[in-house]
Amino acid sequence: MTKRSVAKPELTAKQEAFAVAWVELGSASEAYRRTHDVGAETKPESIWSAASRCLGDVKVQSRIKELQAEARDLMLISVGTLTDRLEQARLHAMKDEKGASAAVSATMGMAKLHGLLVDKAEVTGKDGKELVPEVDGRDLARTIAFALAAGQRASAE
Repeated sequence: MTKRSVAKPELTAKQEAFAVAWVELGSASEAYRRTHDVGAETKPESIWSAASRCLGDVKVQSRIKELQAEARDLMLISVGTLTDRLEQARLHAMKDEKGASAAVSATMGMAKLHGLLVDKAEVTGKDGKELVPEVDGRDLARTIAFALAAGQRASAE
């Protein structure tokens, strides 16, 4: 028996642009504004709803995961390196007598990164169905990794 290769479903140009923008920005609404024809008079609720539909598309989700993995690989950032950076920030903050808040933020960041603390929000539409998927620690780590990568690129320029 030979393995059959399964062709990946193609994204439209707008779906690809949306996925890239979402990974860069971390905001579905802003990604939608940048990649679709949105008039100045368009209501934020309409943009959010359309952006949620884009983000809910399985092909777009798959592409976002691919892009996040690429960003992580490019920067060689992992949960471990992010944990180390947060621990360094926490230790630095603890040296300052007014650094308790920053230390707590770093500790909470590590807890979220490792999935020990999950922000939960239940957002439902008129039909009662959930509109916003729950974010797990690994997705948060990917988003943080990409944000750090973008920040390092920007500071190098």
